[in-house]
Amino acid sequence: MAPGVGIIGIGSALPAKVVTNFDLEKFLDTSDEWIRTRTGISERRIAEEGVITSDLAARAAEKAMAEAGITADQVEMIIVATATPDAPLPATACYVQAKLGAVNAAALDVAAGCTGFIYGLVVGSQFVRSGAYRHVLVIGAEVLSRILDWTDRSMCVLFGDGAGAVVLGPVDEDSGILSFKLGSDGHMADMLAIPAGGVRRPASLETVKAGLHYARMLSGNETFKFAVRVMGEVTQQALDAAGLTREDLDFLIPHQANWRIIDAARKRFCLPEERVVVNINRYGNMSSASIPVAMEEAVRDGRLKRGDLVALVGFGAGLTWGAAIVRY
Repeated sequence: MAPGVGIIGIGSALPAKVVTNFDLEKFLDTSDEWIRTRTGISERRIAEEGVITSDLAARAAEKAMAEAGITADQVEMIIVATATPDAPLPATACYVQAKLGAVNAAALDVAAGCTGFIYGLVVGSQFVRSGAYRHVLVIGAEVLSRILDWTDRSMCVLFGDGAGAVVLGPVDEDSGILSFKLGSDGHMADMLAIPAGGVRRPASLETVKAGLHYARMLSGNETFKFAVRVMGEVTQQALDAAGLTREDLDFLIPHQANWRIIDAARKRFCLPEERVVVNINRYGNMSSASIPVAMEEAVRDGRLKRGDLVALVGFGAGLTWGAAIVRY
């Protein structure tokens, strides 16, 4: 009988630098009220000069390994979900492996936008479930501040930097990751993208001058409608796959993109506010890091306890979406 796969350690790493909406007012045509009412964001963390994605990833991973009670040489695979790799090549996970001294670990990146952590969780869990590996490190890490046009008020106010990590390992069969559903629609790939920098539009003086190496959202309205619909649908599909209902849920931990999207998901599942983990007001959208950081906070403050049933759900560039039902 295949073993269960669960989260046996969790950690996060956040830059010390806080940038508030009032700070943004000083150089953008925006206001604290405009940002808060539309997004729910009051402040975000921004990485200091010289701090890169693998730095935050390694710090979060060290905390997760410490809680799991394992050493770096016991990690057999490292999966880094990120939209902001240290470099196009090699995988950021390789840099993390070196920083951790995880000499026995395979290393790879997952590129699924803000859904990246869910994708990484599912990929990593299969290696543990099959018995191929015992300990897999899954990290969502971003330094999004480096891919933003800080003159574009529609985008730069939304995002923040950070990292969250979990160690996956064998658990009792009736706990851990009970089910998941993943999805994508490449026909909508250009809705949220960095237009240049790949082989389709290699970096050139022209692409740099045109600002094509910054993240762009073609239609915030369409993205909003897509997110509200898919968050509810994929969570329900994952619950169905586990043979559970929304009444069984103790917590919903959604991707932290927009307060109104989160609240729409909460209302669909008839959950009181205290059963939905929200930290977008303090961190903004941290892409693949948002779900593990929110989960880690809920564990640390005592809300999320062992045995609780949690739905993790996200959506992002690609377009991608996914949900996992976890007995923590």
